[in-house]
Amino acid sequence: MALKTFGLRLRKSLAAMAALVTAAAPVAAQAQGISTLRDAEIEAWLEDYSRPIFAAAGLNPKSIEIIIVNDPSFNAFAGGRYMGVNTGLFTFAKTPNEIEGVIAHEAAHLAANHSARSAEAMANAGKPMILGLLLAGAAIAAGSPEAGIGLLGLGQNIAIKDYLVYSRSQEGTADQLSITYLDRLGKSTKGAMEVWSRMRNYQIITGQRINPFLQSHPLANDRYAALQTRAMESPYFNEVDSPEDIHRLNLIQAKIKGFLHDPLQTLRDYPLSDQSDPAHYARAVAYYRHSEIDKALAEIQTLTAAHPDNPYFHELEGQILFEYGRTNESIAPHRKTVELLPDNALMRVNLARSLIASHEPDLLKEATTHLKRAVAKEKDNGFAWYELARAYAEQGETAKADLATAESRFQSGAHPDANHFARRALPGLERGTAEWRQAMDIILATQPAEGAPPLPSADPAPRPLPAPEDRQPQEKKKPDVPDPVVIDSN
Repeated sequence: MALKTFGLRLRKSLAAMAALVTAAAPVAAQAQGISTLRDAEIEAWLEDYSRPIFAAAGLNPKSIEIIIVNDPSFNAFAGGRYMGVNTGLFTFAKTPNEIEGVIAHEAAHLAANHSARSAEAMANAGKPMILGLLLAGAAIAAGSPEAGIGLLGLGQNIAIKDYLVYSRSQEGTADQLSITYLDRLGKSTKGAMEVWSRMRNYQIITGQRINPFLQSHPLANDRYAALQTRAMESPYFNEVDSPEDIHRLNLIQAKIKGFLHDPLQTLRDYPLSDQSDPAHYARAVAYYRHSEIDKALAEIQTLTAAHPDNPYFHELEGQILFEYGRTNESIAPHRKTVELLPDNALMRVNLARSLIASHEPDLLKEATTHLKRAVAKEKDNGFAWYELARAYAEQGETAKADLATAESRFQSGAHPDANHFARRALPGLERGTAEWRQAMDIILATQPAEGAPPLPSADPAPRPLPAPEDRQPQEKKKPDVPDPVVIDSN
């Protein structure tokens, strides 16, 4: 599991949606970065459960990018071609079907193009009010209506209330559409009802005085009442998740709690008397984070021995060994993950890191191959480009290292750095090759309007023809291919 932080721009296009729809108080109230994470196991789970729902909603399943947000609150959001899911959604849910209900709700927002219409609603309030609406709407969605209204002048209170009425109507529409999508797939609607029932009880227990007219979402009690009749009429209402599906979710919940909760609390939640797979998983992570390396390895190796075909158990073993300096030992479990999931970019990056740490020439070449395949799969993976730069640097290929660094900085949004490294790489790359064009593309994309050095010539330099007496028969060569995209057959 890897954490990374983005600015308020989430994947460059979620600023308004994230501010208005998420309930992440640090982002909403303090305008801090949004912490996201990459985890192959959680991503695979979301892919398996969300893609059929997207198709049922009439969306292109491959066009939606799913982002995992490191936030313990029960929430998800969607806009444009993105769907964000909080880690708290997993830890709050008791069954996969409950999360399916939330995913179906977010798919409805995407299918109904609510993000575009939200922008229209904000525009109708008047341009001078838009910034206030964003900040106030974010604070209110985060559960601080007083703070939200405090961000607005008296004359703007009507505008924010008008916007939130519009937002609540969108939520009601999405709730109803979510049942339609689940019915199309033969999925139960009971999970959605269970979620809103628990949310309703939570709001009652907390005893907070919530003004329903200052909420971007309907109150849980209202949502439950609006959905109850139609949900219970579904012919699939009593369908249940299989034990295997529940077990898979329990493993993910154990991993999230192990990585994101206090280790001592995790060990209390999963005592040694619990010998289930999720308990071993959670304790392995908790011990690892508490620097009890031998106990962590004992727990995870219990799982790898019992389930040798589970790539995520091998991944955690490799991560533990690598992070505690046993890099050569970490290679074998990481090799196993790539063997089991050859198309997963994250697994190849993990293996490459272990191979680079060995400093052995043959292993460095292997690392380069894995990283090329990783960036071919995920061109926007800045960390994979960074590791590829390290692999090239270790092998003395300075120009390629600079080019990979330029891509890494570009994908991270550091355009001045990307421009600098691409310019530095250019003299060492053969003109007209794929790598040379890649460097030129980065320079052109990051060139500032003023104060930058002149652009290099984009035309390959003409080569003088040799005299007839100097011409030699040319051996037929295979066509060149771009270095960062070359994928061997192994």
